[in-house]
Amino acid sequence: MRHGPATVTTTYLELVEPEPIRMPSRPAPPGFGTRIVEDPAVNAGMYRRVGADYAWLDRLRWSDRQWRRWAERIETHIVEVDGAEAGYFELELDSPGSAKVSIFGLLGEYHGRAIGGHALVAALDRGRALRPRVWLTTCTLDGPHALANYRARGMRPFRVETAGAPASLAGGRRR
Repeated sequence: MRHGPATVTTTYLELVEPEPIRMPSRPAPPGFGTRIVEDPAVNAGMYRRVGADYAWLDRLRWSDRQWRRWAERIETHIVEVDGAEAGYFELELDSPGSAKVSIFGLLGEYHGRAIGGHALVAALDRGRALRPRVWLTTCTLDGPHALANYRARGMRPFRVETAGAPASLAGGRRR
């Protein structure tokens, strides 16, 4: 039996105007795009699908009402490739000057296809259209390329925290 990590490191990153958003070196795949959705069931479904590989546990027990209330507060974007859902991101206007990328993730079959960099640029562009500062968090339970992608797009760490892993991870991450 594989066990989860004893500690989890969370990195907080930001992009503040006038810092530029850096484009990925690889072109976007054919048929890449994003679209805004306003359906709490989409948020719940994508959270479960994308988060299944990364120990996303916080919202698994949310009721339909909690998902509805959450979806009313945020802007949800589906990442698509050739009309298929490849991932999603959520933007939360958490303060007058900041937009938080609350969720950012791709489905496993879309990793390694130059989608993550372009999806992050879309998230940062949209966040910047709403607020001068865009920020997010990532942790050592996320995909192995997440932190590198955020930094490559121009985001800078402003805080790092290390804590014990949640007890729910004692049996290891799902894969």
